[in-house]
Parts: sequence; C-alpha cells; structure tokens
Amino acid sequence: MSKLSKRSVLRASLGFVAASALARPYIANAAAKTASVWWAQGFIPEEDASFKNMIAAYEKASGNTIDYNIVPFAPLNAKVISALTTGDVPDLISVDGSDRRIVPQNAWVDKLIDMTDVVDTQKSHYHPTALLASRYYNNVQKKRSVYLAPYKTNVTPFHVWNSLVEKAGYKLSDAPKTWDAYWDFFKPMQQKLRDKGMRGVYALGLQPTTTGPNDGNYLFHGFMIAYGGKDIVTPDGNPHPDDPRVKEAVIKALTYISTAYKQGYVPPGAVSWSDSDDNNAFHAKQMIMDFDGTISTELALYHNKEEYEDIVTMGLPLDNAGKPLPSQLATGGGFIPKGAKNVEVAKDFAKYLIQPQVANAYLKGGLGRWLPAMTELAKDDPFWLDPKDQHVLAYTQQGLFNPTVPQYPAYNPGYAEVEATQIWGLAEIDVIREGMTPQAAAEKALERIEKILAKYPIVQT
Repeated sequence: MSKLSKRSVLRASLGFVAASALARPYIANAAAKTASVWWAQGFIPEEDASFKNMIAAYEKASGNTIDYNIVPFAPLNAKVISALTTGDVPDLISVDGSDRRIVPQNAWVDKLIDMTDVVDTQKSHYHPTALLASRYYNNVQKKRSVYLAPYKTNVTPFHVWNSLVEKAGYKLSDAPKTWDAYWDFFKPMQQKLRDKGMRGVYALGLQPTTTGPNDGNYLFHGFMIAYGGKDIVTPDGNPHPDDPRVKEAVIKALTYISTAYKQGYVPPGAVSWSDSDDNNAFHAKQMIMDFDGTISTELALYHNKEEYEDIVTMGLPLDNAGKPLPSQLATGGGFIPKGAKNVEVAKDFAKYLIQPQVANAYLKGGLGRWLPAMTELAKDDPFWLDPKDQHVLAYTQQGLFNPTVPQYPAYNPGYAEVEATQIWGLAEIDVIREGMTPQAAAEKALERIEKILAKYPIVQT
C-alpha cells in the first residue's frame, strides 16, 4: 500500500475513533454477543481496510463481536441467494446491488426483518431518495415497510479521457449541455484520432449487452429517462408500459444506442460486455468516454496520478428540451433475513453503521467510491466537495445535490425480474443483430415487461 493510501486509512481510523464515542447511545448494553455479517469486498483495497476499522471501532464501543466474511461481489450475490433459499442465513448482509436484485423480491415474500426501528434513528438525516429507496412492498402483509438500512449511495456519471479529447482537437469545456448533443459531441473525435494512428479507438462507451447485471440496465435507463420515459413504473408501484410517452422514449433509446453501435462508434465486443469489461476497455483507452456507475473507473487509477487526473468525471447533461435530468440513485445498505439467529446485535450494528459520523468515516476511507446516504455529510465535510479532487466533487454534486430518483425495483419488485432477464439488452440485440425495427423491438420488450409486472400487483401503498 502506498504512503498516500496509508494516510487515507489513518484518517479513516481517527474518524472511527471519534465516531465511536458519539455512537454510544445506540450501542446495546446487554452482555456481549456475536453477530455474523456477510459483506461485499471493496473494489479497491482501501474500502476493505476502512470496513475493518469500522468493525474494530464498533466492537470496542459495544463489547459485541462481529464475525464477518468479506466476499467478492459476484460470488457473494450467489451465496446470498442460495442462503435465502435454504434458510441458512447470517445475521446481516450488505452486498452491492441488493437494493435492486435481492431485497425487493425477498421483501415481497416476507423473508426479511422490518428495519423501521433502525432507520428511524437517523430518519431526519437521510437524503429523501435514499429514504424512499429503503421502503419495499411486502405482499404478505400488503404494505410497504423499511427492509434496508442505507449507509451509501451511487449514481452513474460520465468518464472522459481529457487527453484524447484534446488530441482530437477539441475542448471538453465546449461539450454541449443537452443529452443527444452531448453524446454526438464525441463522435467526430473518433476519426480524428484514427487519422493520428489510434486505429483501435472508439468514441462511445455504450453497453448494449445482455450479460449484465448492472451496466446495460443503467445505460438504457439513462436514455429512457432522458427521452421522457421515467414513469414506466411510478412510485405507487403501478407499471405504465402502455403510456405513449414511455413507448416513445423506449423507441428513441433503442434507436440511438443501436444506431451508434451499427455506425461503428462503439467497440464491437460491447454486445457481450460484463460490468467490468467497459472499465477495462476505458482504461486501455479503447474509447474516449464511458457512462458507468460509481467512480470506480477513476479510483482504479488512484495511485497513478497522471492517468487519474487525465480522466474527467461529468454529471448528467440536461434533457433535449434543456430541463434537468434525474439520476437513478442506487442505495447500499444492510438487511436482515428472517432466520437470523441474533437480530438484536445485527440491528444494533446497523444502527451504529448508519450514524452520520460513522458512515462518513467509512466511506471516506474507501476514497469516496460510494456517496453518503445523507446530504448533510457532503455539506459538513470538505472531503466531498474538495475542488482538488474533481472526480469526487462532480460525483457528489450529481448524486447528492442534483435531481435523483430511486431504482425501479424499489417501486415494484417485478422490475428486479425485468432487469435480471436483461429485457433491454435483448431489445437492443433484436435491433442490432436481428434487424428488427426499434418500434417492433420496443413493443416486444414492453409486452414482456407488462406480463412480468402483472405478477406483482401492488394493492396498497
């Protein structure tokens, strides 16, 4: 670990020491107990170091023990699904993407513990979108309740190689402010760079993929929302695939993405990319820009100062009419499966974790890859809006101060099935490879979505 990362971890450690003192009102005073916790491995080593510091601070403050297991994201995702199926579960789980893939459908069938009492301890501090995204519909109890205790969030920004833009003879400061024009801005750079010998470079980091699980869905939703299709599912849980505005937005999204691919502005392999493949292609400077969740793209190069500072992180442009666009805010948190053997300590640990000072120190220790779930932290701590780190600044502005909406599975758990079956990626492939018109592909996709969501009626909100 470099000297810089050691200092980062040291600062996080000091933050946890201070936070633990403030955390005492929420720590159980009963005899020491142990809770088992499954936790997703960080994208960078600093995240795991920060997690271990936070655990040590909690154990010191509470007297309880956390028996934790840090597992890479993909294997943990499979492990959690298996555990929830068999009933052999830990006391608390935190795995990235659970707000879209695991919590919605398990809350639906009443397999999770209600965490209202946990989240209520910090309710006044939460970002409104994060708070909304913690509530899921329980079809057994016929009501919504809190099944996720958020401590982090993320949005999908743009990542741009400034050196490639300038080498092509352009200035990023001249980028248009509206959606289509912004994407189009990068297209002519491709030929300019190829004329200078960069034969393998492409303009756009689009992911018209069916591999997933995340990036292809994020990409399509970005376009669909930009074109006015935000209300395909509304906050009451009702689907609207038959809304003419939604259908028009889906057609426009399929048209732009498939046309850009067929015109050669996207790496050919993008149709089968996994979530890590676009990061790798971007790092190899195979493309000028990418649209990808979190700032993991930048932080992977954190210890390479020249390349880290060459990338520019940018939030969303306006829509084509010049109006602000909301970002979908993904929410990370802890949840407790029914069958957990020590719910008391699991909840106690969750209450500790979501305290502003604790969550802030933990996320800072991870170098800001995840944003806080509380806007006030970005206002109070200079780390989040420090102009010396353009990536964290732009990312924070987009996720905590600009418009946001929850992920669709928070509204209706059926949308988790929509995403898992990669309906949008299949629609893109129908146009790209099968020769289907965007109109026909849109109708096919929306019909499939309607059938899926019909299995998840929300009878009370």
